[in-house]
Amino acid sequence: MTSYGYGLWFLVIVNSAVFIIFAASFFHPRTGRDWKALGGFSSFVVALMVEMYGFPLTIYLLSGWVGSRFESLTLTHDGGHLWSELVGWEGDPHLSPFHLASYVFIGAGFWAIAAAWPILLRAAKDQTLATTGLYARVRHPQYVGFLAIMVGFLLQWPTIPTLVMFPVLIVIYRRLALQEERAVAAEFGAVWDDYARRTPRFIPRRRAPQALPQPTERDLSAGRR
Repeated sequence: MTSYGYGLWFLVIVNSAVFIIFAASFFHPRTGRDWKALGGFSSFVVALMVEMYGFPLTIYLLSGWVGSRFESLTLTHDGGHLWSELVGWEGDPHLSPFHLASYVFIGAGFWAIAAAWPILLRAAKDQTLATTGLYARVRHPQYVGFLAIMVGFLLQWPTIPTLVMFPVLIVIYRRLALQEERAVAAEFGAVWDDYARRTPRFIPRRRAPQALPQPTERDLSAGRR
């Protein structure tokens, strides 16, 4: 199977480690919620890499089901680019619109995770609410970043396990976001309520909201009561 680009378990381990460590270096997990978010992403990456370089379970299952209709759907590495195969892309699958779009989502996702971290760190040091930068567009830019990376991987190399995992991870991230919001609301009170009314949780609006005023010590004291 190695001649087909599979059975490369060393690459499974190396690529999984690279993406997980890369994400962790941008995300800087500290709390239990952070580690759960990173753990969900890590599980997705490992499941993907196992099929990308280890054993092509999805292609194996689909080749018998739809193989008579899509003759190019074979147990080869190029066959793993399912979207390209299913729409009849005849060129190099690495240059297909799906693959190129995946780079945009993956790059944007890592950028969002990295860009949100210093804003969150500065707000934590100042004991204020993070409302600037990406936090002015969405309440949880780092979760959005993780989901964007996963969308990119699904565009590049969809598999049955990752397609099943993705909606589950959306639910998990939403629950983690709600837990985080309850904790922040208890600390910042009315300041958080105003911010939450202006700022969507995950999907940004077309127009950026106006910058929120930073909470005063009186606001913080009221929120902690």
